[in-house]
Amino acid sequence: MSRSTPQGNDLSLFGLYQPSGVMAQLLALTRRASASWTGKRSAYFLRAMAMRALRGRPLDVETFGARMRLYPYNNVCEKRILFTPQYFDPAERDLLQARMRPDFAFIDVGANIGGYSLFVAASAGQRARILAIEPQPDIFERLIYNIRQNPFANIKAIDCAVADRDTEVTLFIDPHNRGESSMRLVNDEMGGTEIKVPGKALATIVTEEGFTRIDAMKLDVEGAEDLILEPYFREMPKALWPQLLLMEFSRQLWTVDLPALLLDLGYRQVLRTRQKATFERI
Repeated sequence: MSRSTPQGNDLSLFGLYQPSGVMAQLLALTRRASASWTGKRSAYFLRAMAMRALRGRPLDVETFGARMRLYPYNNVCEKRILFTPQYFDPAERDLLQARMRPDFAFIDVGANIGGYSLFVAASAGQRARILAIEPQPDIFERLIYNIRQNPFANIKAIDCAVADRDTEVTLFIDPHNRGESSMRLVNDEMGGTEIKVPGKALATIVTEEGFTRIDAMKLDVEGAEDLILEPYFREMPKALWPQLLLMEFSRQLWTVDLPALLLDLGYRQVLRTRQKATFERI
């Protein structure tokens, strides 16, 4: 891997950045690390070594049964999927897999570079219907690149923010972790930039895309879950409520008590991890 990554995303042929030599060994070690305290400390130490050795280059790897080009520098999601996919939401992925069926319908709100969408595509099969939504232009470009590397990936991608209504949205970009960019300014000291992106209500997207049911929906929108979900449940028929709802748990940022709302609507919490909560319709 002698070639340096140019400014921005490198859309060259997949395999140019295939791990080799010491980098391949480091990657194998981090991916084999156990979930114990010692295993995680070892994995994170080796990951730091590998990050320094990469010097800004991406890596082309297979993860969750899908091929991806990953840039582990300013996006924690990509760093986790690249070096330690075994720690990337294992309970949530296990639950999703247990609920999958051949015609699984999945909506990924805040898809990032496609970790969840590609996992579902690889696991559920060709008849699954997957919609991946990502508003950041350069992250969306990575998402599209990763989708195109997988012939099985029956994923449609949309580049917009999901909001409470159809309108232009200001997105606050976190330069240190692009996965924490948000419609809400969650950190006054993030020092990032603001960009304007098109926004659509979730109800508009589901209607325009012609969904007749939603087996599962994942929301990773950095505290805007209430802004998106409350009007959706108010406006849409129950037939289009997601059967399984995975979302970041950001109670301190919500203006609506989402867990209480979901319980009132007939959901029950079936999984709670450190950062996420999963609800299922009874």
